[in-house]
Amino acid sequence: MTVLKIKRLEHNEVLPEYKTEGAAGMDLCAAIKEPVELKPLERTLIPTGLKIELEHGYEAQIRPRSGLSIKHGITLINCVGTIDEDYRGEVCVPVVNLSNETYSIQPQERIAQMVIARAEQAKIEVVTELSDTERGEGGFGSTGKQ
Repeated sequence: MTVLKIKRLEHNEVLPEYKTEGAAGMDLCAAIKEPVELKPLERTLIPTGLKIELEHGYEAQIRPRSGLSIKHGITLINCVGTIDEDYRGEVCVPVVNLSNETYSIQPQERIAQMVIARAEQAKIEVVTELSDTERGEGGFGSTGKQ
């Protein structure tokens, strides 16, 4: 099991936590003092009040919370954000309101989830040919609707 070191900033009241035994992601909460109003199509950066230190060879993936996404249209601007192992700044969450209604983010509200995953750097090898596959250069939708 990997170890995630967390430094709480003074405006943080809630540590990330796994809500169930089988959860892949731990919830991140908004470290804000007052509600933040997010109008339709508006985006903002929400602080978590946390700094983290990952073990070598790991990344933290910041992902949307499915409940916020489907019920309120609140998701992440970059879908999945990556926190590299050498980053030591505050973890912040870039949210966007894709709904037609204003949404109010509340202090300590669960706004995203963080998944810790292995990350490897690849050795780049320039070649003149790539191997053939059945799919080949088939792109978006090339495998059919079902």
